[in-house]
Amino acid sequence: MSHPTIGNRLVKNVTVQSMRDRPNCLTSGHRACQGCGEALGARCVLDAAYAATGGKIAVVNATGCLEVFSCVYPENSWQVPWLHSLFGNAPAVATGVAAAFKQQGKSDVRIIAQGGDGALSDIGMGCLSGMFERNDDVLCVCYDNQAYMNTGVQRSGATPAFARTATTLPTGNYLGNDAQTGKNLPKIAMAHEIPYVATASIGNIHDLEEKVTKAIHIRGAKYLHVHVPCPLGWGYSPSDTIKIARAAVQCGLFPLFEMERGKIMKSTPIKDPVKVDDYLKSQRRFAHLFGKSASPEALAALQDIADNNIRDYALAENANG
Repeated sequence: MSHPTIGNRLVKNVTVQSMRDRPNCLTSGHRACQGCGEALGARCVLDAAYAATGGKIAVVNATGCLEVFSCVYPENSWQVPWLHSLFGNAPAVATGVAAAFKQQGKSDVRIIAQGGDGALSDIGMGCLSGMFERNDDVLCVCYDNQAYMNTGVQRSGATPAFARTATTLPTGNYLGNDAQTGKNLPKIAMAHEIPYVATASIGNIHDLEEKVTKAIHIRGAKYLHVHVPCPLGWGYSPSDTIKIARAAVQCGLFPLFEMERGKIMKSTPIKDPVKVDDYLKSQRRFAHLFGKSASPEALAALQDIADNNIRDYALAENANG
């Protein structure tokens, strides 16, 4: 068996994205911003699912950035069966699609529902919870860019503490998004005790593809929460998307883990830790926490969140023995 080469090195464990014959389920010609984390995340997820199933996938897409930049009538950039639903009902529509394929005797076709954090953590949370509660045979993927980017960078239920958005502008003693608000969607999914819940990041493509490959073959409801930085909404250079995605994981603010039936089964230790402050300084949405308006209290609170994640999910490199 031959293995691909990169440069002059023989490589055994390569990603689907590195292969010359990758499926390109989301192909060129779309209108995403330069450095868009969501475009990369969607392509990686669907290419991995396509490769794992031999192309037997169908996708239901909620309204949002991903739908708007990829499908402007009469053109679209999707090379798989793809259906646009409303902002809030992608999980419910995907349930119906799965039932239709099953009725036709095509249970080998795997169904994916996908949307942003606004579509799934806010507007479509009822449909998502219903899908989980019924244990419908669908993989639901949330591409989390932590705000409503398509409509002007408004706060969502996934916006982090103290972040600046169009609806959480820092003024006076107000330091951006309230630290006491928001939702932890992976934990909410875990509370339904569905077969599989995982978090992933475009900063670690190997891990992301492995989790998609695992999830797509599990029967019942599955949930994958993918961290996808947004250069426009977060305020950083488009060339730094992967760097920022990795820093979010390495500082502890976005833990990588897997859950099965409500229990944490595996987490990814942080090998090269970075300071929370360094991660925050790289984005204009947190600029008000530094300089003349510096807030040591807010920075300490964010560090506490990261420290708690490192403890709760056993992310320290020596935590797993």
